[in-house]
Amino acid sequence: MAKVIIIGCGGVGTVCAHKCAQNPDVFTEIVIASRTVAKCNAVKAAIEKAAASEGRRLPVITTAQVDADSVEDLCRLFRREKPLMAINLALPYQDLTIMDACLECGVNYLDTANYEPRDEAHFEYSWQWAYRERFEKAGLTAILGCGFDPGVSGVFTAYAAKHYFSEMETLDIVDCNAGNHGKAFATNFNPEINIREITQNGRYWQDGKWVTTKPLEIHASLTYPEIGPRDSYLLYHEELESLVQNFPTIRRARFWMTFGQEYLTHLRVIQNIGMARIDEIDYNGQKIVPLQFLKAVLPNPQDLGENYTGETSIGCRISGKGKDGQPATYYIYNNCSHSEAYKETGMQAVSYTTGVPAMVGAMMFITGQWNKTGVRNVEEFDPDPFLAQLAVQGLPWHEVLQGDLEVDKIG
Repeated sequence: MAKVIIIGCGGVGTVCAHKCAQNPDVFTEIVIASRTVAKCNAVKAAIEKAAASEGRRLPVITTAQVDADSVEDLCRLFRREKPLMAINLALPYQDLTIMDACLECGVNYLDTANYEPRDEAHFEYSWQWAYRERFEKAGLTAILGCGFDPGVSGVFTAYAAKHYFSEMETLDIVDCNAGNHGKAFATNFNPEINIREITQNGRYWQDGKWVTTKPLEIHASLTYPEIGPRDSYLLYHEELESLVQNFPTIRRARFWMTFGQEYLTHLRVIQNIGMARIDEIDYNGQKIVPLQFLKAVLPNPQDLGENYTGETSIGCRISGKGKDGQPATYYIYNNCSHSEAYKETGMQAVSYTTGVPAMVGAMMFITGQWNKTGVRNVEEFDPDPFLAQLAVQGLPWHEVLQGDLEVDKIG
């Protein structure tokens, strides 16, 4: 039905390309584009090998080199290929450049993480929301944050509002990685982005205002399905910003992520010795950013999948008033196996749980089920067709009604 360009060929881009190729009736042509075209060619070859072994039909797949920091270079690619949508799986620093190119060339847009400036560990939607009127006037759609969290977490929340609640009052997004990759220290996605994210101050929504905490200051043991109790830490995560706007009855919204003590010890050392710095320093007459140097020596997240065991568990725990006006609790979640994700795509579950929703979001747009113009967060669309496809495409989800949310006992 449509041609798409996938920009970025890391773990998430690899998964998204595999999943798009598994749906040739929707994605009739796929262009995999990155700064390093050899990586794109390797992904294309892996997709073709998997399809041949399973006897599957493939769409037309091509590759291209592109500099996602250059509007001019992006526009050359867009004008040559004429895609319906650009799926941005590059770095968050490049969101605005890609959005500018989409506007200039009449291409629809989807990403999985909001914009973040290179020189400041800070992220919020204001920069991308500023594009709303321009995309709407152009008759184009920009879908923001269509990974898992952000992404499925927002769709889960919209689904809860549509089917179970007259008023949602508390929302806790809980993200557990109970996997073991066998490395002393590694991050599950881009180390630079990951470390910038978790070393920031925490922040949560309470009674109409943001409350700021010290990094990883608030923590509790939460129990995850099929996994058990894990130390969980309060972070700020971008979907909270849009969710409290789009669902104004929410009086408290928080985000929790699990970390093991060994990981946190390494993280403290990295910070204490200055390797988490994002400003330039002079080293032997050359300017380097310590965190970018650290990224170069840490394990590549794309290479973690082969021996990765265990699973992830991500979901939303919500309380409020049910459709009947009575108190209600609701927990909706997905568990994803690292080893099963690797068998299918060659990537671990953290990449899989982001890449699959990106494909499903693009599918929703291409098939006309998500058809609003302008700049939109995922919870602004109908959650039902998205979640129906999510389950079919490898991320089944589960519900617990009137269960113990645990999070109500914290704070």
